[in-house]
Amino acid sequence: MLEDPTAAAPHLAPPSSWPATYPQGYAVVDVETTGLARDDRIVSAAVYQLDARGAVQDHWYTLVNPQRDPGPVWIHGLTEEMLAGAPRFPEIAAELSERLADRVLVAHNAAFDWSMLAREYARTRSAAPVRQRLCTIALSKELGLPLPNHKLETLAAHYGVVQRRAHHALDDARVLAETFRPSLHRAAETGLRLPLLACQPLTEWSDGPAIGRQRSYQQSWRPSRKRPACPYPNPGRYEPGGQLVQGMRVAFSGDTSVDRELLEDRAIEAGLHVATSVSRLTSVLVTNDPESPTSKTTKARSFGTPVIDEAAFMQLLQDVTPAPPTNR
Repeated sequence: MLEDPTAAAPHLAPPSSWPATYPQGYAVVDVETTGLARDDRIVSAAVYQLDARGAVQDHWYTLVNPQRDPGPVWIHGLTEEMLAGAPRFPEIAAELSERLADRVLVAHNAAFDWSMLAREYARTRSAAPVRQRLCTIALSKELGLPLPNHKLETLAAHYGVVQRRAHHALDDARVLAETFRPSLHRAAETGLRLPLLACQPLTEWSDGPAIGRQRSYQQSWRPSRKRPACPYPNPGRYEPGGQLVQGMRVAFSGDTSVDRELLEDRAIEAGLHVATSVSRLTSVLVTNDPESPTSKTTKARSFGTPVIDEAAFMQLLQDVTPAPPTNR
C-alpha cells in the first residue's frame, strides 16, 4: 500500500465561521476502469474518508476482477494476470458501501466515477449509499483557480502536491484528498456554495455497447453517439400540465434512475428530438435536481424553459401527441 503523506501534512486552520450548510463528511474516490462505455467495468477503487473540514480519517484500496479484458493496461497498468485473483465487485460492494455511507462523494470528473459505481451497484441489484457528489473540477472553476487546464496533475501542481503514481487509484485519491482540503477551506472562507449535485441510483440499465459507437479512452465520462435526425418539426415549448408532442426538443441534466441512453432512446422512439444542450428552442428540460447549478438548469431558468422530473417525463412518454400533418 502507498504511504499516506496527508497524515504528516500541516493542519489548516479552519475559518472562524464554518458554513453550517457544508456536509459533515466526504469520501474522496478514484476508480480505474476497462474503458468509458456503459459496458465497461471497474478494475480498482480507492476511497479516502475525510471529516467535515477535510482532514483524513481513513483510506482504503482494492483491485477488482472485471471478469473481462482489463482494457487500457498502458493507462492503469493492471494486467489480466494481476486481476485474476482479485475479488469481484459483488464481493467488495458491502465494504465499499461502509466507506461511502453518509458522505458526499468527491472525485475529479465526478460524473464519470459516479456513473461507473452506480452501474456496478446496479449489476448487484443494489444501490450505492451516496446521495450527493462534488466534482473537484467544478469546485476549481467556482473558486476561480488560475489553472491552465483542469487535469488532476495541474491541480496537484497548483497546491504543491506530489503525484507519485498517476492512474493508480490509491495515489490519485490521495492526491485528490490533499488538493480538496485547501479548496474546501478557500470555499468556506468566502462562504461559497459548494457545487453539490444529486446522485440518482440506476434502476434500469443496459450493458450492451451502443450501436455504431467507437470505443474511446479519452478523458470524457460519456462517449458521444450518433442519434437519428428527428423527422418532425419542433412544435414549440411543452405546456406544463399538457402533453408532449412529436418533434419537441428535450434535454436532460443530471442523473436519472433509468440509464440515460435508454431514456434518450425511448424519447427518440416516441418522436422527440433529444438535444445535448439547452437553447431558446428547447421545449422541456428533464432533471431530478432542478436546483443544481449546472449550465443546463441555469440556461433553462434564464430562457423560461419548462422543467420536469424524470417520473413526470416517463409518464408523459406513454401518450405523446402525434405531430400535426404538414402541408405538401
